[in-house]
Amino acid sequence: MQEKLPIAIVSDIVCPWCFIGKARLETALADHGLTDKVAITWLPYELNPEMPAEGMDRTTYLNTKFGPGKRKEIETRLSEAALESGVTFNWPKVTRSVNTRMAHMLVAAAATVQRGTEMKAALFKAYFQDGRDIGDLETLVAIATELGFEETAVRDELANDELRETIIGLEAHAQKVGVTGVPFFIVDGKLAVSGAQTPDVWAQVFAQLAQTGTDAR
Repeated sequence: MQEKLPIAIVSDIVCPWCFIGKARLETALADHGLTDKVAITWLPYELNPEMPAEGMDRTTYLNTKFGPGKRKEIETRLSEAALESGVTFNWPKVTRSVNTRMAHMLVAAAATVQRGTEMKAALFKAYFQDGRDIGDLETLVAIATELGFEETAVRDELANDELRETIIGLEAHAQKVGVTGVPFFIVDGKLAVSGAQTPDVWAQVFAQLAQTGTDAR
C-alpha cells in the first residue's frame, strides 16, 4: 500500500484566510487527482492567545487591532478574495471574536479517529457562516454531537488538561520554528508554503514534489 503525502496545516479557526486557504488547497488537490492521496494534519495556532475565555465583541476587537471603522473594508476585501474558492462569509452573523483553544482541542480529539478535517470544516462553517460562538463550551459540544460524536466523550476531551497542554505545546513549537502567520503548510515534512495560496501556486508545489521524487504516492 502506498503511503499518502503528508500535509500539516498550521491554522486558527477564526482566521478567515485559513478558511480560504483550506478551500484553495482542496481545489488544487481535486484538480490534480490528489484528494485521496494526501494525509492532512491540523496543527493549532491562536491568533489571539490572550483573548478572554468569554471572547469579546467583534467590532470592538477589530477597531482595537486595525483602527476604528475598518471592519467593513476588511470584510469586503476578504469576501472578494474568497469568491473564486467557493467560500462565503456571513459577516453580519459574526458578532464575537472568540478564544479558540477549546476548539483546537476538539479538532485534535476528532483527529484521533481520522475526523480532524471534518471537525475543522464544521467549526469554520459554524463561526463564519452560522455565527456560532465556537469559544463556548456548550456550542462546541453541540457542534460535535451534530457530527455524531458522543456527548460525554466530547465533554471529557474538552476538560482534558493533558490535551490542553498538548495544544499549548504545539502552538509554542510553531512559534519556535518561525511560524508567524497562518495558514502555514508543511508538505512532506520539509516544503513550507505560507499563506492562502491559489491553486496555480499549489500546482507549482506539486510539480516541484514530482521533480524531487516525493510526489503523492
